[in-house]
Amino acid sequence: MEYVLLYVDDVMVISENPEAVLRNEIGKHWQLKEDSIGKPSLYLGGKCREVELDNGVKCWAFSSSQYVQSAVDNVKAWLAKKNRNLPNKAEAPFKSGYRPEIDVSRELGPEEASYYQSLIGILRWIVELGRVDICLEVSMMSSHLALPREGHLECLFHLFSYLGKYHNAEMIYDPTEPHINDDIFKKQDWTFSTMSEQDRTEVMPPDMPEPRGKPFVIRCFVDADHAGDAVTRKSRTGFIVYLNNAPVFWYSKRQGSVESSTYQAEFTAMKEATEYIRALRYRLRMMGIRVEGPAYIFGDNQSVLANTTNPGSVLKKKCAAVAYHLVREGVARGEWITAYINTHDNIADLLTKPMTAGEKRNGFIKKILQHIFRKSK
Repeated sequence: MEYVLLYVDDVMVISENPEAVLRNEIGKHWQLKEDSIGKPSLYLGGKCREVELDNGVKCWAFSSSQYVQSAVDNVKAWLAKKNRNLPNKAEAPFKSGYRPEIDVSRELGPEEASYYQSLIGILRWIVELGRVDICLEVSMMSSHLALPREGHLECLFHLFSYLGKYHNAEMIYDPTEPHINDDIFKKQDWTFSTMSEQDRTEVMPPDMPEPRGKPFVIRCFVDADHAGDAVTRKSRTGFIVYLNNAPVFWYSKRQGSVESSTYQAEFTAMKEATEYIRALRYRLRMMGIRVEGPAYIFGDNQSVLANTTNPGSVLKKKCAAVAYHLVREGVARGEWITAYINTHDNIADLLTKPMTAGEKRNGFIKKILQHIFRKSK
């Protein structure tokens, strides 16, 4: 099975003989730079390299350090023109206690507002390149693109100072299968529920190719911050998805409506995570990748988990009906299965509420990014 990844003028080929595909297939139609043909070292602004894990498994690693340093240098140059520097102490993306939604400082003028918007664009790309540790903060600051204030711009300078100090981050795409504790993921008999057999059967793409290769384990950690927005009191969803031990997707976004309870906010977050997982399973199957077994979803709200895994559960809150039925349907179909994880171990917490620098925040980040807190010699 072969794949060709194309992004504007960047081409990456995954094949047993990728060079032949580039030269004989793609090279027939487009002129390729000779020195660019080879194992990838730079892709979409990030550095790629092959690494060997402690268990002897070889895999790929991806680092945004070079792009981040270049972005930080550009911000420093812009500030230098105004006889300013980046803040000195930035151990976390936000200053302790800062809430951008209640910032009432001076509105930025057209030039500064345009610069603020351009910085948000740069930060969003840095998040795409793997900097999960700033995903939440960039999402929060993106909510003020239409009316940025002086305090918001200062916050971005603080964020770039943090990135400048902790630029050396690398994401490892570890193909090793994680250990799943089957004791906490208890499968139930859904034949006696109100769902029909058709409702309990996963829908397969009718035109999907024959799957090849080894199956893998999908894991998802999901969380919600109830009424976290101090102005609108909307909650925030955060989740991160792994294929085996490789993080492949991270998400932090304010929910679209106000939820009156933690239960509803957590169920909405679970719904959004499962919608992504359903789409991911479809996408992988259409690429010819073997998808077997359910995705394993970890959450820290026991009421939500009890209602998703118990076939005899009865909905008591109509306002959560859509999320309730969608998540339960997926569990009954075997698309995913849910289990409890202590909030102190739930890495999705990093994507729902700003944390100060410390053992908890740093511990979550170290589980996703390598080398980030390594001291320079």
